[in-house]
Amino acid sequence: MKAVFAHHSFRSVDEWKSALMTMPENKFFELLRSVFGNIKTPFSKQKLLGDLFIFLSRDEIRKTIAAYIDEQDHKIIAAVALLNGPVPGELESFFAGELSYAQLHAIVVNLEERLILYRFQNEGVLHLALNPVLETLLAPLIADTRPLFPSFLLGPADSKVNNKVNSKADSRLMAALFAFIYDEDELLKEAAAGFCGLRKKVLDDGKKLFPSLDLELAVKTLLLLGLFHIEGRRLVPYRERILDYSSLSPGERQEYWAAGMCLCLNKTGDDGAADSIFRFSRNRLREIALFIRRFMSRIDPQRKYPDTTLRRMREILMWEDRTSAHSFSSWPESPQARYPFESFLEVMEITGFLQRTGAYWKNARAAAVRHGPADAAEPVIVMDTDFSFILYPEITFADALELAAFCSVKDTGKSATRADGSVVCFELNRQSAVRGFDQGIGAGKIMEILNRLSHNRLDASLDWTLKDWEGRYSGVSLHQGIVLALSEDRRYLVEARPLASMISRTLAPGVYLLSCEDKTDAARILRKAGVDIVAQPPLGKKNEAISSVAKPAQGERFVRLSIAKDSNGDKGPEHRTDPDFLSRQEEADGIKKKFRRLLETMKLGKAEKEELEARIERRLVLSESQLAGSSLRYEKLEARGMDYTGKTTIAKQAIAAGSLLEVFWPGREGTVNQVLGIPTALEKKEGESILVLEASAGDDKEGNTIRIPGDTVRIPGNTIRIPGNTVRIPLGKISLLRRIKQSIFGE
Repeated sequence: MKAVFAHHSFRSVDEWKSALMTMPENKFFELLRSVFGNIKTPFSKQKLLGDLFIFLSRDEIRKTIAAYIDEQDHKIIAAVALLNGPVPGELESFFAGELSYAQLHAIVVNLEERLILYRFQNEGVLHLALNPVLETLLAPLIADTRPLFPSFLLGPADSKVNNKVNSKADSRLMAALFAFIYDEDELLKEAAAGFCGLRKKVLDDGKKLFPSLDLELAVKTLLLLGLFHIEGRRLVPYRERILDYSSLSPGERQEYWAAGMCLCLNKTGDDGAADSIFRFSRNRLREIALFIRRFMSRIDPQRKYPDTTLRRMREILMWEDRTSAHSFSSWPESPQARYPFESFLEVMEITGFLQRTGAYWKNARAAAVRHGPADAAEPVIVMDTDFSFILYPEITFADALELAAFCSVKDTGKSATRADGSVVCFELNRQSAVRGFDQGIGAGKIMEILNRLSHNRLDASLDWTLKDWEGRYSGVSLHQGIVLALSEDRRYLVEARPLASMISRTLAPGVYLLSCEDKTDAARILRKAGVDIVAQPPLGKKNEAISSVAKPAQGERFVRLSIAKDSNGDKGPEHRTDPDFLSRQEEADGIKKKFRRLLETMKLGKAEKEELEARIERRLVLSESQLAGSSLRYEKLEARGMDYTGKTTIAKQAIAAGSLLEVFWPGREGTVNQVLGIPTALEKKEGESILVLEASAGDDKEGNTIRIPGDTVRIPGNTIRIPGNTVRIPLGKISLLRRIKQSIFGE
């Protein structure tokens, strides 16, 4: 895959030279001596940098640099280009889950010493960049981002359809959820100013009907989307907004549903209050929905992806948003902190975008979302009993919602006969029919809808029963709305055209139920009819159940989402074994072997020889002249096991330089404890040296950086106390002590 996401560029050679010129003096000359050996005085920094440019431009040197680049180097180089001059923390976040802080830091410092990476300052912050002198050498590596985004072709087992019905924006399941809410007059625990949780009975009933659905999370999402609002202990639908939502394509509804769930799982809103999740702006919803669409456009339906690839794809999109001139103003400054990757992945699975297949993820959306209307020649419901029917997956959301208005949910389980393995069954009963009558859907209209969707395949008794219910319904009725009372001498006003169109029902002589929802509208029309005084007495009792849910602004709509397609037509990231990688590795091994043979012939002291051997191993030696004319100080970076002297030396060097130490020691049941910190002292206690360091972080079993708690860690025969972050470890217990080198550009 080519670098679809890349915004990489090489900075100028002059900027590279300027970055080297501003290095700490000791680091600058140490770097130059590692390349040229002893530097004769007097010297000029400018001339030395000119010589370095010439050295790196030589074909044989570039050939060696290229041979030394392994797969890990390739990943770091491509990531630095992709992130366009990142700060080290951004690189650490990008490689989270694959490389620990210590591992990543060691690779970056090694690439700096090999003159592939350097650091430049921007507003007092150090950024990583690629050496422009090596542009022709590095450009092919930058263009190939496959090692950063590994993926694999789906096999026969991976392509099996998952038959589990979940809370994705499936037309049938979503309509069933609406019907369930319509049926519950007491959905919430109590009448409150905000969402206070669902009643236990509601949760129990919901678990039976929607076994794979987190009902409380789903209700919160509906509130956040503005499709319902709270009145007392029930949810009241916003009809116009639901109609707007149903007009979206299945894919767009799924994207908005996932966006709402992302915000719900965020726990708190912008102001940190628990209930403020319902006060997010609609802009935020649209932005996250569009972000999800862009993310899914990168997922090839024919491939599967490990967690690390998905994490990086999301990280890159977030980085693009933060750095783009058209960035989303309301997307958080620190997305990883506000929207952790694990929560994002959970939402993408719950809402049916991604599906786990073993240790990988695949695109579940292509099979889950049907685009376009169902075939009008085929029925989309079939009668199960005289008063219940099964909804086929081909039914549109709008039609399913029409059914939900006068039906109850009977089942959302599984079917052995359906190709998709799922079944959603609705039931028409007296309670649900009355609910439909309340909304003005008469028996005739209900039969019309059912006949249209079933292609007239209904039981004959259904029509008779509906008409019987409708007749009994008209006998006793409760009305809610604006009531107009006219004295006998003013009843002529009902003949006036503006007012006549608003009269929904005549309740009694001179008493009329109006179709408008606001007394202000009725008063305005009456004034147009010539009435100069309109009485508007207050209600006898004030309704104190006020919802905290922000109602949609007038004219506010769900917006159809669109994104620009990749101009190169790439179908998604992939990964393959680099055919040149093994040959480069063989070439690098040959070069190091040649340098080792030369080193064996040289008359050197033990310390100097060990240092040069270590430099060959770290791929810092590029030519024979760097061995013959070397001027280096001995530097031991790690010691193991019984090398007590080596561990002491490393600890003292780290204390003197203030550099990080990575410490490993045996834990219980064969585990290994690990901590990263800055050493402060070597203490003597009963003849044994104790390493004291200020712990900053450790690594868990997955390689993620974790903070060390103020706790006591016990190891066999010893107790290591951590008051705050201070750690004391007996030197003899340490199995591996590694000094993390500092950047040559300073940190």
